[in-house]
Amino acid sequence: MKKYTHLLLVVLIMAGSCQQDKGEAKEQFRERQQAILEKETEEIEQPEPGSAAIPTEPVPPQQEDPREERPSTVAGDKVIGIKDGDTIELLRNGQAVTVRLYGVDTPEKTQAFGQRARQYTSDLAFGKNVRLIAHNTDRYGRTVGTIILPDGRSLNEELVRNGYAWHYKAYSKDKNLANLEADARRFKRGLWQDANPVAPWDYRKEKRSGGSTDPKTETASAQAPIPTGATKRTVYICNSSGSNVYYYNRDCYSLKRCKAEVIAVSEAVAIREYGRRPDKTCGK
Repeated sequence: MKKYTHLLLVVLIMAGSCQQDKGEAKEQFRERQQAILEKETEEIEQPEPGSAAIPTEPVPPQQEDPREERPSTVAGDKVIGIKDGDTIELLRNGQAVTVRLYGVDTPEKTQAFGQRARQYTSDLAFGKNVRLIAHNTDRYGRTVGTIILPDGRSLNEELVRNGYAWHYKAYSKDKNLANLEADARRFKRGLWQDANPVAPWDYRKEKRSGGSTDPKTETASAQAPIPTGATKRTVYICNSSGSNVYYYNRDCYSLKRCKAEVIAVSEAVAIREYGRRPDKTCGK
């Protein structure tokens, strides 16, 4: 009996020992699995050599500072008046300033292309903000300067370039203006369409002295009778030195061939100041 009891005790001890060994084996197996998982996780999270680490959270884009914005326009002096092609009036600091364009001389209002030059200046500059580059002050107290238009062009140069002004060589040695005049002459732009345009400084000198470039015209105008109602009647003249008649009808085919400026004056002025006689091709 004791023999069987002893054998049963041995079996129970061996069974407990085996159960303990199995538990330890399972625990070791779990530890090895956990170690393998941790190693694989480290390899995935570890960036490859030379590659940038991928951020876990997106970086918000950098916002622009609104204080760094700049105005798109720059204020300047506003052109409030056009006296003639080469003289304008600016509003500067609340005061009107008369500016004589530097280096250019446009035809007088009563000369060929005088009104066109004034209109051209008005089209480019009137009512716009411009930049004045002042050179000096003339004897009449006007500021002599260059006007820079909003698009960056020089008003002075544009007048010469398009044949609406002479380069005023007596007061300017600007080679650029001289070259622009030479081009305008060559391509017969503006006033250079006329075969013999009279420079405005010569025109003013003759007007002050009471002279005339054509003695025959002066004599004819002094002796020509003034018709009744001539001071109220409007006629049309081709403002070119090559024309010596005036027209009653603006649509006269002869007048339409005029390459210079067509201006409207009273018949008396056409006779006395321009030395013209009535045209006979179209009549009244």
